[in-house]
Formats: sequence, C-alpha cells, structure tokens
Amino acid sequence: MNLKSISRVALFATIPLFAISCGESKDTEEEVEVSEAPKFLSKPLVSHIYTADPSVHVFDGTIYIYPSHDVESVVEEDDSGAHFNMRDYHVFSMTDINAEPVDHGRALDVDDVKWAKRQMWAPDAAKKGDKYYLYFPAKDFDDIFRLGVAVSDSPTGPFTAQPEPIKGSYSIDPAVFQEGEEYYIYWGGIWGGQLQKWRTGKYLSTGKSPYADEPEDDEPAISPMVAKLSDDMLEFGEEPKRIAILDQDGTPIKAGDHERRFFEAAWVHKHNDKYYFSYSTGDTHNIAYAIGDSPYGPFTYQGVVLKPVQGWTNHHSIVKIDGKWYIFYHDTELSGETHLRNIKMAELEHLADGTIKTIEPILK
Repeated sequence: MNLKSISRVALFATIPLFAISCGESKDTEEEVEVSEAPKFLSKPLVSHIYTADPSVHVFDGTIYIYPSHDVESVVEEDDSGAHFNMRDYHVFSMTDINAEPVDHGRALDVDDVKWAKRQMWAPDAAKKGDKYYLYFPAKDFDDIFRLGVAVSDSPTGPFTAQPEPIKGSYSIDPAVFQEGEEYYIYWGGIWGGQLQKWRTGKYLSTGKSPYADEPEDDEPAISPMVAKLSDDMLEFGEEPKRIAILDQDGTPIKAGDHERRFFEAAWVHKHNDKYYFSYSTGDTHNIAYAIGDSPYGPFTYQGVVLKPVQGWTNHHSIVKIDGKWYIFYHDTELSGETHLRNIKMAELEHLADGTIKTIEPILK
C-alpha cells in the first residue's frame, strides 16, 4: 500500500487570446493547460462504497468478490501507507459476469479479531468441503502485519476469526490457489507491507523508513512467499518457501529493477498446464507476470498484464468464468483519491504462445 495518486491527464491547447493595447486589438497565442478527464476501459462495479484489491472466485457456479473496503481516514498519509486504514470486509456476489454485484454486508470487522489492531488490507478466500475461509492481513498490537483466517458456513459470511494469527505468518496480501486437494497460500509486500523487514527470518527494522531494509540495487529482489495450507486450512502445512522470479537468462530479477521486481499483490492461476504468477511492481504501477512449471516456481518473467491505473496502487485477481478469462482490478475513477478506490473488471486474453495480451486500463 502506497502513496501518491496518478494525476489526471493534462493536455496543452493553443487558443487565441485577444488583448487591447493603446486602443488597438492584437491577436496573441498562449499555451494554456486544459485538464481532460481520462477515458477508462471499464466502469466501476460497485459505487455505494469504496472497494479495492478484488480477489475473485467461482464457488458452485456463483461469482464471489472479496475486496478490501476503503474508508475516509483521519490518519496522516505517510510512506508506510497508514492512511489505508480499512477496518472491515464486505463480500459481493454475481450470478453471471454481466450481473450487478450484490453487497452481502459486513462479513468481518477488526473488532471481531482479538489479535488485530488496525489496517485490514487485501484479503482472499477459499472453499474446502462445506466451509469457507477468509484470509486477511492486519497489524497486531505491536503494529506488525500478520495473516489471519476466519471461517464461515457461507461464502458471504459472516466469518468467525481464529483467536490468533497463522503461526509464523507476516506481511500482507494473502492469495490462495487450489489444485485438486492441495491449497497453496502466497503472500508478501514490501515497503508498507513490511516484507523487507523479515529478510533474516525474524522481524528486524534498521530504521523508521519502510525503504531502510531493502537489498542493494544489484542484489536479488526480495521474494514473495508460498506454503501449502494445513488440512484444516487454518495454518501453514509446511515450512514457507521463497519464490524465485527469474529473468529470461535464469538469473534472479534484481532489487533495483523496479519495472519488473515483485512489490505486492501476488496471484496465481493455471492455464495450459503452466502456472502464472502475477503481481504488482509497486512504484512503477504495473501488474506483471511470470510463468513456471510448479506452483512453487521458479517463475520466469514474461511481461505486463495490466498497465498503470489511475491511482498509486494496482492490485488484481485473474479468474476463468464460463470459459473466458477475466482480470478484476481497481482504480480511483469515483474519488480521484488514491486511498478511496473502486473495483473493475476486463476480459483477459492468453495468446497462442502462452503469453498474455497487455491490457491498457486508461484509453489513449
């Protein structure tokens, strides 16, 4: 979660101005900045509340959206994203891809999570048997991000949170990928997401700045994490592993390569027996992707799925619905404020060579 919003498109127009000097008319030309609203590829799906970070799944033929819930905040904006001060989750359902999403109300509130203090950021969900599991990050009472899990008999909640966070968990943006009977959870986010503070395996901060604990530019970038979930879906079922994101020559993407390195918002989908690991590049605002032969990786960088949206953050999910692929994402069309976002969707195309056609969310 981060800071500055992308400004609206400014165009320069040359228009004639008329001035009166010494009783004579004189034509002059002056460049005047004219603000023009951007043209968006997609329209907001939800407008009565602010929503972001949409994680989407199809359960029993119904589409469910699990977003974060943006709210106005009196918390001062800073480099840790403190102004992203979300406190609860709403779940939305769609009977088909063209239906208007239905808001099923508050599914979980920070006051219902014993260990959580604030900042309920991007969640995800999974179904196993007749139970539904909501995975979410929140800061504990030491202001350290942990991952929690809450359980419900319904995909729309309400969800009951476990009394403690997942053992050994940290950072943000949990995302669950199911393959057969196995469930894999991915997570991590640098800067405000604190992943850089766990490079030694323990929380270690060498400075107040969220950038203070990053590797040098020529070192490998910080890796996102993955682990199988336990049979009961409430804990890690194995020791978490680091995910390697590689260049085409097999070397790790470097920390200084901000156009391609992992920042946050991990997501995995499978297409034609290949695993696609997609993620946000953060301060360069792309949703990038890499392809591998295993849900653990390594993943080889391929390119960009989604170009920058209006607003600082870019966060997504990719899901197959009725034989077609879609990307769900957010921008700030409704508010113009980077911490007050709205969710959207667009069709996604896998090309014949296995790559993904890049999507431009703001039309030229």
